[in-house]
Amino acid sequence: MTYKNPNALMSTEKLSENIDDPNIVILDGTYHLPNVDRDASDEFNNGHIKGAQYFNIDKVCDLDSDLPHMLPSPDKFAEAAGSLGISNEKHVVVYDVYGMQSAARTWWMFRVFGHDNVSVLNGGLPKWLQDGNTLDSDIIVPTPQLFKVNYREGLVRHLSDIFDLVETHDEKIIDARTSGRFFGTEPEPRPGMRSGHIPGSVNLPFGQLLSLEDKTFLSASEIEKQFIDVIEDIDKPIVTTCGSGVTACILALALFLVGKEDVAVYDGSWSEWGSLSETPVMNN
Repeated sequence: MTYKNPNALMSTEKLSENIDDPNIVILDGTYHLPNVDRDASDEFNNGHIKGAQYFNIDKVCDLDSDLPHMLPSPDKFAEAAGSLGISNEKHVVVYDVYGMQSAARTWWMFRVFGHDNVSVLNGGLPKWLQDGNTLDSDIIVPTPQLFKVNYREGLVRHLSDIFDLVETHDEKIIDARTSGRFFGTEPEPRPGMRSGHIPGSVNLPFGQLLSLEDKTFLSASEIEKQFIDVIEDIDKPIVTTCGSGVTACILALALFLVGKEDVAVYDGSWSEWGSLSETPVMNN
């Protein structure tokens, strides 16, 4: 079984062959968890794929929200994308330094705002280097472009939606966090968070969708099996969640690869649900 939407991924070989294509805009979408003492922007300046721009989800976001990297307004996203040299005609290719952790968030953001010509580098920076490619430290100043958005509300879920789903079960909620965080046996990386999960949700840690060797996605049949093991029927409406709406996008991307294009992401995720006193929480 092959991917139904193979263009959502790009191989390191294909990117290497097309590295100078003016129609491609490469983005480093790396994000580090708050308990990791690393600076993604500094790391990008020290070395990145040739011609890449840094896409900072903590800046291209709703800065008025108390929650981390929530979706920005359509106008703000359009301004950010255009400032990075991205027009609606460009092919966006996103990677991160982990292989597959935060790049899918950038992929999802572009889809939310109506841009389908976006791919994730399969295996990310580790696979790029493993395959003999090099890094560059030159910072390219892009020529600003006009980027028009077409907001897809159906790909986003908010707090009120999840409250409804806890009661109705109309959509299946799948949590991408580790099983320890899902069941409350591991601490959350953000202070003040309760432990546990949204009632009625099921757990599929995002790492189970990736090869242990190089963090590339599993085959289509293996991806389907992982989801069927937790929800039985992947044709049902699905919402993905995680710690702060980042790795939930990996689940959405995996489902997109096998043909399910309508998966929504709970933007606030556990950063929101786990911090509120009025939200019900389960630990088993």
